[in-house]
Amino acid sequence: MFVRHVARRGSRRITGGNPAGAGLLLLALISALSAPASPAGADDAAPLRLCADPTNLPFSSDDPAMPGIYLELGQELGKALGRPVTYDWYKSYFGKRTVRVTLLGRQCDAMIGLPRSDDFMGPAVIFSRPIAKEGYALVWRGERTITSLDDLKSLRVAVQYESTPQNLLALRDDITTVTVLKPEEGMDALDKGTADVAFIWGPVAGWLNTTKYQGRFRIQPIEGEGLQWPVAIGFAKRSTELRDQVDAALPGLESRMRELAAKYGFPTAAPIKLAAAGGSAATAFASAPPDERRTVGQASATANAAPASAATEAAPADAEAVTAGHEIFNGTCAHCHGPDAIQSERRIDLRRLKLRYGETVRDTFWRTVHEGRPAKGMPAWKDVFDDTQLDQVYAYLMTVQSN
Repeated sequence: MFVRHVARRGSRRITGGNPAGAGLLLLALISALSAPASPAGADDAAPLRLCADPTNLPFSSDDPAMPGIYLELGQELGKALGRPVTYDWYKSYFGKRTVRVTLLGRQCDAMIGLPRSDDFMGPAVIFSRPIAKEGYALVWRGERTITSLDDLKSLRVAVQYESTPQNLLALRDDITTVTVLKPEEGMDALDKGTADVAFIWGPVAGWLNTTKYQGRFRIQPIEGEGLQWPVAIGFAKRSTELRDQVDAALPGLESRMRELAAKYGFPTAAPIKLAAAGGSAATAFASAPPDERRTVGQASATANAAPASAATEAAPADAEAVTAGHEIFNGTCAHCHGPDAIQSERRIDLRRLKLRYGETVRDTFWRTVHEGRPAKGMPAWKDVFDDTQLDQVYAYLMTVQSN
């Protein structure tokens, strides 16, 4: 549901046959002539309408006392452009649907804080110059030093469900993950001592550390694909003139942005890149923006790879079959089993099929994908994919099996 804050002016008609009305009109004219001068056209400037989430601190809020970093930046932009600012409220957890309904639906003129990427709804959405970099961060208490994944050995690490950090740590059997749904839960786990470190969304961690935890935690942004994004102000593609005006105004607001970052607790340390674990293959991660409420991790081709001959007995796998199976898997199965079959929950970790089922692995796979396991939430796929496609999925899964 939309809640629109739009300033409206009332008007009252004053007729010439009413002496009292004429007197009021004369008084109004005298008052207007004696009032301080305003910038030409300021009263008639069209509002700058911002799309915003009413309950999404530290980014935005409908509380005038604490509007959030995006809305305070928006207010500064309104001043720079000589335009009043109004808001179109809509929940951001709807992801791209929010953008389609508000920005592309012409309910507002700009949306602050979108990931600046050509892959994000382009070319329907165009972007300003970057205003910040946001992403995941490691959070901990005390004097511990963390510069590599090896520094997390034997620790309990809180990670957000279906996030790049969860996928990254799923490759490590020597790190215990504590799965949480929200960064707030990760901070709470740290505070209660049920986790030693949290690998969560940095801006929210910083906000909570500032407002709730009195700065007791250290926060270190982590660099890497799928771990940090440049963010910008988004506009509909028809709004190039407004985009250019905003781009011209942003350099003059850089010092103000630094003040707002400090006010809302945004992590200010330079992001570091975690050193690769000793002796293991480096793993790259590609990720969809966080406003989609899930990130997609993609392991490198070398990680956990097995020879192609380990694929289906019925039809030896070739590269094309594995590639096709990989695409089907990531398009359909990754929602539950993790992108590229990287999953930290052992019960649904498909990299452990050979360890779990041994010589019966193919029969078990075939029976499961054909008939499903409704009691465990696994649907039957026999009416969705043909046997060749299911063979391709099997061929792909055999290339990622744990030894």
